[in-house]
Amino acid sequence: MYLSVKKVKPLNDYNLELTFENNEIKIFDVKPYLDTGLFKTLKDEKLFKMVKVSYDTIEWPNKVDLDPEVLYEKSKVKVRKKATV
Repeated sequence: MYLSVKKVKPLNDYNLELTFENNEIKIFDVKPYLDTGLFKTLKDEKLFKMVKVSYDTIEWPNKVDLDPEVLYEKSKVKVRKKATV
């Protein structure tokens, strides 16, 4: 089972701040992916900053996306919030 991404915010140095459905806020480093396939296009910072939530994950205008399970597993915890009732 994976957790859906509910919010994404592009940060400096090709990092993303992700808020997941469990209210955890994590930081994902995209740099390791920037030398492979279509991810090379994200070296354009203007394009990189156009990231948005799409369904349960993130996506850029050029249709590059990442699996939400990868985003969750490979990111570092920034803040762990209590779930709201």
